[in-house]
Amino acid sequence: MSTDEHALVIGEALIDVVRAQDGTEHEHPGGSPANVAIGLGRLGRRVGLLTWLGDDAGGDAVRAHLHASDVVVLTGDRVAARTSRATAHLDATGAATYEFDLEWDLPATFGGGDDAGDDPVVVHTGSIATVLQPGGAAVERILEQSRATSTLTYDPNLRPALMGSAADTRPVVERLVRLADVVKVSDEDLAWLHPGVAPAEIAEAWSRSGPALVVVTHGGEGAFACTAAGARISVAAPSVTVADTVGAGDSFMSGLIDGLWSAGLLGADRRAALHEIDAGTLEAILARCARIAAITVSRAGANPPTLAELA
Repeated sequence: MSTDEHALVIGEALIDVVRAQDGTEHEHPGGSPANVAIGLGRLGRRVGLLTWLGDDAGGDAVRAHLHASDVVVLTGDRVAARTSRATAHLDATGAATYEFDLEWDLPATFGGGDDAGDDPVVVHTGSIATVLQPGGAAVERILEQSRATSTLTYDPNLRPALMGSAADTRPVVERLVRLADVVKVSDEDLAWLHPGVAPAEIAEAWSRSGPALVVVTHGGEGAFACTAAGARISVAAPSVTVADTVGAGDSFMSGLIDGLWSAGLLGADRRAALHEIDAGTLEAILARCARIAAITVSRAGANPPTLAELA
């Protein structure tokens, strides 16, 4: 694997306000794509994040948080009027529901360091960034342009409070699924998009529409994956005491990208090989992803493990 290889993550970075049942409140930087970028940085990958931050205290906090995990924040010709905020309300199990105060757009041009160079080996996006306009259209445009050189990975990570109805959101999601090489989605997302349909049934349909690999996470029940080549793999989740579930899916996604990277399956020139991924390789990658997510849920907030912690 070339040491020049790098990842590009596109999507929201914001201030998360976590409100516990006892009324206590904590603020920290967050955002699903930002969390994925941080997870990759902590696993030793070169990664740049293209996002939309304000020139304010919130933006400064987010930038410092990203830099601490070796994520290059890609700057552009425009910035947000203010840094967005999301409030996570935790229930008795630590599961979160969200409300948002945000805007989403992208600079027309961007740069910001070596990791902003041409031809990342993988381009990842998901969540609010792919649905909220005007930035959603720009994200899709970058994905289409990147397909000739990069593996495309996508996590819908849906936020119903922000995205309108499932009927409105479904065409956007499924268009991006067809464009992507790798899709990771939660069973909760699928239940909202396609009520009453088994997650495995949806995943198998998606795997026939374009992606090489579709992974469905089931929280504490583990994960299921199906491939375009016909492999079907399930892995269990390690048993841990849950602090909260914030960032669990994002850390799983980082692990999935990292595992495919280590297996030599990223980059447009490896697309055929990715479509033929063998069951043993995929099972080992998913088991490691489940371990990464388990470490994340065992501590408060979106705090994915480093490579040293995994070792």
